[in-house]
Parts: sequence; structure tokens; C-alpha cells
Amino acid sequence: MRIREVPDSDLDRAIDLASLVFLETYDDEMRARHRKFLLRCNRIGAYADGRLVGLLAAVRLRVSVPGGGLPCAGLTFVCVAPTHRRRGVLSELVAELWRRCAVAGRPLAALWASEAAIYGRYGFGAATRLCTVEIDSRRPLDLRVAPDPRPLRLLDPAEAPEVLGPRYEASRAERAGRLARDGYWWREQILPEQDEDDDELSPPRVVVLGDGPSLDYAVYRTRGGEDSPGVVEVYELEAGTGRAAAALWSYLAGIDLTGRVRAWGRPADDPLLLIAADRDQVRVTQEFPALWLRLADVGAALTGRSWAAPVDLVLDVSDGSIPANNGRFRLAAGPGGESYRASAEPADLSLDVRDLAACYLGGTRVGDLVRAGLVAEHTAGAARVLDAALYTDRLPFTSDEF
Repeated sequence: MRIREVPDSDLDRAIDLASLVFLETYDDEMRARHRKFLLRCNRIGAYADGRLVGLLAAVRLRVSVPGGGLPCAGLTFVCVAPTHRRRGVLSELVAELWRRCAVAGRPLAALWASEAAIYGRYGFGAATRLCTVEIDSRRPLDLRVAPDPRPLRLLDPAEAPEVLGPRYEASRAERAGRLARDGYWWREQILPEQDEDDDELSPPRVVVLGDGPSLDYAVYRTRGGEDSPGVVEVYELEAGTGRAAAALWSYLAGIDLTGRVRAWGRPADDPLLLIAADRDQVRVTQEFPALWLRLADVGAALTGRSWAAPVDLVLDVSDGSIPANNGRFRLAAGPGGESYRASAEPADLSLDVRDLAACYLGGTRVGDLVRAGLVAEHTAGAARVLDAALYTDRLPFTSDEF
């Protein structure tokens, strides 16, 4: 078995392997789309007798963290041929990824888990959560907040990267976990002409409220119904105020010939859930882990974010995959800056790197993990101190799949 870079000349072999493993049939259009995406990735392959039997691609991302952003390896197209499963192929691919992250200075890695049980053992923790919200729009949407009176307008999706980009970038500073986007990401990942999972949906529509820095917007598609009202599928909604949110949700719920609005991938603290006057009309139908995060370099990750309160604790971190992360370290953050250094002092908290990753963006409380028996608190109140330091005003949020 050889672990090496997958050259451009092997991209068709990589796509064939993904098709085999994920039980998919890709037409020419989808193959071209996957090829274009893989060209943007670092690609690690496992070769046996010259044949590609394992693949791990990592798209180069930048993820918002409290106080700024950090480089991140976004894992995707992770697959092993069924003939070579349970031979350590995936472990070798991941080990090579950690070596490359160290060389490239990427302290974070992230993925969307199709099989969540696999990735915990590689140090990934569920750092953000999403919910699916459905609105019964067969009657007017009943809200407790008056909609923003500014006029709405439909925007040509081709203009979206230029018009919506600055507003989206501003929103990244408000929440951890959000991905930086370039023109390609807007066109191919957010606003492709056709939804790859449902070809009955319309092309993307973009509705905009206001102009300039205070602009708010929603991205959606529609599906007509022959024997029942149609559906509005909401992909993204950015609103800076409750009144702006009320205006956009009211518009979406008022589209003619539709009777249901479905918004997959909303943050768990979405204001819609508070401003809805009738929670039988606005329901959360699903809640699930979204972005799984891995601290490839714990020290760089912890010192690369800001802190809501001072903290000075010794953490005993267990990391079975990256030896440099494994051990006892003093985390100090406050007015003088942040530091994370090896320590011989007794630990205040003992935790696995996957649990530290789950808490890193502020979406999981250390105290909850202590009560669950997943984190050991050796000094009374240590979990409360770390939770106060990790606190963010808004829950971390990610809806960009990759």
C-alpha cells in the first residue's frame, strides 16, 4: 500500500471510486462538477498495485472562530474501496492529512459526517448543530414582530457573489463556524442552476431587503404541486434584525401556489423560533450535528481565538492520533493575551481532544460533558471557568456542506 498525492490525471479514477463507495451514478454533468471541485482540493490516495483504493480530499477553507478566522482542512470524498476495508487504509490517509496540516499551518480540520460513529475515534467532535424548520403557509404567517417595511426585490443569482458577498462576510464575524466564500463557492456550492438532490426544484431565487451594508436576503427554490400546494425550500436567510427576519419569512410564506416552507440547516437559536406567534405553525422537525471539528494543532487553535472571560487552567488532553497534542498544558487567556504551554502541574480538567473540539466554538458546554462523564473535573469550578471563557453571544453555525 502506498499513500501519495492523487494527480490530476487520476481524477476520473477518484470519481469512479466515490461512485462505487457512495452507491451513486454520476452523469457527465455531475462528473464535471466533481472534477472541478476536486481540482480545488489537496488529494491523498491509497494505491495498491497501482490501483486507487482509498481517497481523502481536503478543500482549503477558512473558518470563522471567536475573534477572527483560522485555516482549516475540509475533509470530503473520504472513501475506501469495499475490497480494502478494515485494513487500516483510512487511518493511513488521515495520518498523512495530519502531517500535511502541520506543514501547511492548518490548525483545524472539519467535515460533514455521513457516518458519525467513524470520526470520533479520529478526534472529531460535533461543534455546531442545525435544525430543520417547517412553516405551514396555507394561512398567513403569524408573527409577534412587525415586518421591516423596506421594499423587497428579486436579485439575479449571477449578481449574488458581488451583492451578497459583503453582507455574508459581515455575518461571519457574528458567528463562529462559518466558511469564507469566493466566487466559485457562491456559484457552484450555494447557487448552482440545479439542485443536485432534487431536479424538480426551480433554479435558485434570491430575495433582497434593503441595500448596502444593511442588506438582508434569502436564497430559496420552489417546487410546484399537482394535487397539493407547492413547497418553498429555503437554503439561506441572513437578517440583521427581528423585523428584517419577519419581512423575509413573511415573503417566503406568502408565495402563491405554495403551502409549506421548509428551511433545512437553520441555527438552533434562529430568531424565527422566538418571533413565531403560533409554534404549531412554525415547527422544528429535525435537529442534528452539522460541522464536525478537529483540532489538528490544539495550541494554535486555542491561541488563535478570542476569549469571553479570563481563564488559567491546566488541561490534560488525550489525543491518540497526534502526539504533539497529547499531554498536560496550561491554558492562560486574558488581558495579556493567550498562551498554551506544557505543564507538569496537576490537571484541573482531563478531556479527550474530540470533546475539546466540540466545545471550541462555544456550541457545547464543558459542564455538560462533565455531568455526562466524558470530561473529568479535578478542580471544583474548572468547567464553569472554561465555559465562561468559551462563551459566545450566538451559537456557532455552519450550513455550507462540502
